Amino acid sequence: MNITILSQGTLAIYEQIVNQLKSAVVTGELKAGEALPSIRALAAELGVSVITTKRAYEELEKEGLIRSVAGKGFYVCEYNTDYLREKQLMMIESRLGEIIREAKQAGLTSSELTDMVETLYGE
Repeated sequence: MNITILSQGTLAIYEQIVNQLKSAVVTGELKAGEALPSIRALAAELGVSVITTKRAYEELEKEGLIRSVAGKGFYVCEYNTDYLREKQLMMIESRLGEIIREAKQAGLTSSELTDMVETLYGE
């Protein structure tokens, strides 16, 4: 599992961790029952604070995607990938709505924005 943190990203670091772990579950990279790195190990690997990784794990636990086993660590729960994918799509639609509003304010046409998305998506 590879998590990439963007320091200039618009999302908080813990949100970046949450989103990437959710994506790993949806794509099957993380399987139900699989152990996650400890909070300290993930923090060290990503170069972020333990508090940040703890917050990400707490968020995922609240959503029922991971569970804590006392003295053993965190594990991926059984999950409904359709539900999780739908939540991701809703989040993407919301963020795209914001981007479209900004593009309109900047005077971009729909085709210019589409070209930009296609170029960036191809990278």
